[in-house]
Amino acid sequence: MVMSHRSTPLYSVELFPPKTAEGMEKLKLEINQLNTLNTAYFSVTYGAGGSTREGTLDTVAWLRGLNIDTAPHLACIGSTREQVRELLSQYQQQGIRRLVALRGDMPSGMGAGDRGDFHYANELVSFVRTEFADAFHIEVAAYPEYHPQSGNPARDLENFKRKVDAGADGAITQYFYNADAYFAFVASCQSVGVDIPIIPGIMPITNYTQLARFSDTCGAEIPRWVRRRLEGYGDDVKSLRAFGHEVVLNLCRQLIDGGAPGLHFYTMNQSAPTRRLWTDLRLSTMPG
Repeated sequence: MVMSHRSTPLYSVELFPPKTAEGMEKLKLEINQLNTLNTAYFSVTYGAGGSTREGTLDTVAWLRGLNIDTAPHLACIGSTREQVRELLSQYQQQGIRRLVALRGDMPSGMGAGDRGDFHYANELVSFVRTEFADAFHIEVAAYPEYHPQSGNPARDLENFKRKVDAGADGAITQYFYNADAYFAFVASCQSVGVDIPIIPGIMPITNYTQLARFSDTCGAEIPRWVRRRLEGYGDDVKSLRAFGHEVVLNLCRQLIDGGAPGLHFYTMNQSAPTRRLWTDLRLSTMPG
């Protein structure tokens, strides 16, 4: 059993910044739909090496203009201390109080000498704490099925603990479809003295080809029985989405019943799948 760190669980959603003006207009419509859910906050991703920096800033500014609590992702690969300091000062002026601090991916073509002043997320967390004290609530990434670059679960747990020891307040996991993986990870964290809230990341299932590609890249396992069923639907999108909804809905129920301190939905900029899950789960939230 995982004990909740909050009297009321925290439910949130994630967006990615669109690359075009048309995409931004579409996203605004989706945000308006998601905002009816009374989420605790919206997180906004940040591309490899800051490749979506302007899009992230624009999306964050628009959300703050609606008085929506927002948590920008902050990826440190390819950034200098001065760049990060300047960006955080800007966020502070916008009333941002929450960050998702990540190492981030190396952009294609970036050499080892272009990595910037930070190599790992724990260094970024430590820098934010040193420069801004407790001005920001810092979330970091966690990997119940362990990070594909860590080599093994023990090393991944060591890396995660470094981020917590550096000053992380909470964590959001990579998505997964096996609740046991989450509960085992939380138990492992508690065994080494890590006791921050670890919120499960939830990926709705709407497109099998896309999901399989993402999962192969990030190391998230699609259980064999789920994969086979999804493959079997072929072009029957309606049946695939109905089945995918039930799989994710049952996963969320297991997590909530097991005491998970919230859920973080990877919306892929589509409001409908998350809204359906939210409604069927009868979720409520609290201020972030």
